[in-house]
Amino acid sequence: MARRRTLTQRDARTGLALISPTLIIVLAAVVVPLLWSVLIAFQHLKLIQIGTADPFAALTLDNFSRVLGSSALWSSLSTTIAYTIGSVVVSVGLGLFAAMLVRKPFRGRTLVRAAFLLPYVAPIVAVTFVWRMMLNPEFGIINELGTGVFGWPGPIPFLTQATAHWNLLGVDLPIPTALLTVIAFEGWRNFPFAFLFIMARLEAMSTEPEEAALVDGAGPFQSFRYIVLPQLVPVIGLLALLRTIWTFNDFDDIFLLTGGAAGTQVASVRIYELLTVQRDVGAASAQSVVMAVLLIAMLAIYWTIARRRGEKI
Repeated sequence: MARRRTLTQRDARTGLALISPTLIIVLAAVVVPLLWSVLIAFQHLKLIQIGTADPFAALTLDNFSRVLGSSALWSSLSTTIAYTIGSVVVSVGLGLFAAMLVRKPFRGRTLVRAAFLLPYVAPIVAVTFVWRMMLNPEFGIINELGTGVFGWPGPIPFLTQATAHWNLLGVDLPIPTALLTVIAFEGWRNFPFAFLFIMARLEAMSTEPEEAALVDGAGPFQSFRYIVLPQLVPVIGLLALLRTIWTFNDFDDIFLLTGGAAGTQVASVRIYELLTVQRDVGAASAQSVVMAVLLIAMLAIYWTIARRRGEKI
């Protein structure tokens, strides 16, 4: 037994030695900067002072008081929540639709599947440039089709108009044009991720229950509603969680499309402005901590719901 324990300990030391380079890199590149950013949130620190900052300086809650007491924070958070919910619904919905569309074999299915992945693998700078050109109110193809074919009264500045008003049955409805546009872009760009997950789950499903339901007289919609969709719920829940975390922190899409203007200033863009425009590192770190706490709360809610449903986490 003594020899066996020695071999086990030797194997453990060997494993620790093998993973130690990766562990050191993770600590240096992830853990230490994360702890440093949390510490900065409790200090008065400007961007110009970052090189000479004292990690043992006096801690204060002034940054959190300033951030939480600012109307800009709550405005950016409400925009972020609307942007996140809309983007997640669009991306997962499009992914589900695309997966169901190519579920059955047909000629050219492989090519169509590959084409669905293009928005996700294309460089973000390239696709945002294409969308900006397409939506340009002066020469964009969308406005050309809208005014020339669909009879729009005039071109629509999709990326620079904060709110448009639409009269429906005598009621004037405000439409957040730029926000809806960036939501559509985010959903379109990320639906291939949901498509891959859902397609993999569909491939693993047995078709026998659906065939039996069709023999018993169930229609395609009923078969989808009562047989396919319940089996996809765990995957859709996981996708919604992942997309919520990533979209809540999204920066590049909105910054490249609108720069955070026209009612699209999400929390990540506000953090960027606090850091680069106001050069207030402490306030930017404090708002980052607030966002992290909100994400942890969302994760806890999902974990609680999943546990009650009996899913393994």
